[in-house]
Amino acid sequence: MVSRSSLEFKGVAASPGITIGTVYLVGSSEVQVKKIRLAEPLVEKELARLQVAVDATRKEIETIKQRVAQEVGFKESEIFNAYLHILQDPMLIHAAMEQVRQTRTNAEFILTDIKRQLVKQFQESSDEYLKERATDVSDVVARLMRNLTGQPMGFLSDADVDVVVVAKDLTPSQTTTMRRERVIGFTTDVGGKTSHVAIMARSLELPAVVGLKDITENVQNGDTVIVDGTAGTVIINPDIKLLARYRQAQQKMLQWSRKLKKLKGLTAVTKDGYRLTVAANIELPEDIRQARKYGAEGVGLFRTEFLYLNRRDLPSEDEQFEAYQIVTRQSLPYATIVRTLDLGGDKFLSRLGTTTEMNPFLGLRGIRLCLANPELFKTQLRAILRASHFGKLKVMFPMISTVEELRQAKTLLKEAQRELGRRRISCDKNLEVGIMIELPSAALTADLLARESNFFSIGTNDLIQYTLAADRVNEKVAYLYNPLHPSILRLLKQIIQAAHNERIWVGMCGEMAADPLLTPLLVGLGLDEFSTGPSFVPQVKKTIREIYFAECRELAEKALTYTTSEDTEAFLKAHLTKEVLNGLPDNES
Repeated sequence: MVSRSSLEFKGVAASPGITIGTVYLVGSSEVQVKKIRLAEPLVEKELARLQVAVDATRKEIETIKQRVAQEVGFKESEIFNAYLHILQDPMLIHAAMEQVRQTRTNAEFILTDIKRQLVKQFQESSDEYLKERATDVSDVVARLMRNLTGQPMGFLSDADVDVVVVAKDLTPSQTTTMRRERVIGFTTDVGGKTSHVAIMARSLELPAVVGLKDITENVQNGDTVIVDGTAGTVIINPDIKLLARYRQAQQKMLQWSRKLKKLKGLTAVTKDGYRLTVAANIELPEDIRQARKYGAEGVGLFRTEFLYLNRRDLPSEDEQFEAYQIVTRQSLPYATIVRTLDLGGDKFLSRLGTTTEMNPFLGLRGIRLCLANPELFKTQLRAILRASHFGKLKVMFPMISTVEELRQAKTLLKEAQRELGRRRISCDKNLEVGIMIELPSAALTADLLARESNFFSIGTNDLIQYTLAADRVNEKVAYLYNPLHPSILRLLKQIIQAAHNERIWVGMCGEMAADPLLTPLLVGLGLDEFSTGPSFVPQVKKTIREIYFAECRELAEKALTYTTSEDTEAFLKAHLTKEVLNGLPDNES
């Protein structure tokens, strides 16, 4: 057999970790059917056959839903409610039965034609929820077809080695009915961090990269594949040297993970006794399990916009309350910081009726969008306030650029409190209010904003891109996006000093907070709280426990004197302690 050359793909890092396995290429699940004209006496028998298939499909989906609820989680199982609704939708089954009667054509052919029309309509929709439903319709019809024809629906039933599943997309039923003991990773052409496969991969703690565009066209069953779910990289048929590097990196990550598990119950305190907090960033209520598993001291950022995405309607006050109070309760004895809706930019919600903007990252997003939709905003604020009765909850406003915006948001919060009072619903009347510092205007007026806030959280991802005018996902200007640029370090120092002058604390929830190279610098600048992805929590704790606060302050002062980010980085690397250097995982691959 002729060896094939190595190929590298970049996609969306959906679930962290490194895995190496054999490609299992999942193709189309469509059943090929022919058009058959039915004699009049056979029409009723055909309708009965279709109804039997519908009933069997419903039972299958309900069984899958129950198993997912038991093995993975209740939230993941709710995905299958959409499947059950599709089976009840008159546009599918009722329409199919009518066409069977009118055209005297076999059910398989009719279903295939209806599915094609529905999928086309959904895919052409500007509504993200409806686009997601195209995959669900295809999956439901595929199950109907299998039950009509008697063909098996098994997935990965023939896999006898550890495999990485490669597919254009994966439906929820595919990911939940596979032989899980054989699957060690996922890659797909389409999808983002909130797609079904991404959510499932994180729940199963399997590395995954999605949004690879055309990987299915470039692989074959049996190819060797490396999936780096932390970096968002997939390599097909790596050469011996590259394979050895990744195997070594994989082993180091496993050893590192085992070592870090011992830190779960330890505090983040420097060698000279300076205490810090290391919390977790989460996106969905079920993520709190991961946060607790890795020893996070509460939730430093609950990104609530993910409750609004990938759905047709807006979440109700009760639905949001349920999500917030689950996280708040399970975070105890630590605090939960809920960030209010941060849509816009790269996250859209068509139900709000917002128009397309020339530059959405500089447009109606974050707190601006909420203030422009006060009833939507107050619905969320009431849900947050109700949840505050059940634990240590704090609220945080994103994208604040002026004191006026902060005051308007706090006014609406007071209105929401009064509305709950009229309904005789308890809440924390002294709820702490913080803001995201992620715009240069907020950083430069941090002293003014600190007077009207209980805490700051620095969103370095946006702060860097807005300060340097460099889109962080644009490879053409990626060289400019550098957290060690002198302007960024000066802004960080100014933000932290302004907050401490008003006796409020400062956290950081951007990517900088998870970089162990930068931890001593941030400690030295006076940062009070680090908030990272759950799996990075032990790493940050370990680094903090290996350094001296007094030395970090000196290091930070010196770092601020360099004129280039390259010089600053070289200085930081040269002054990391041996303990920190020896403990860092090898992510250079």
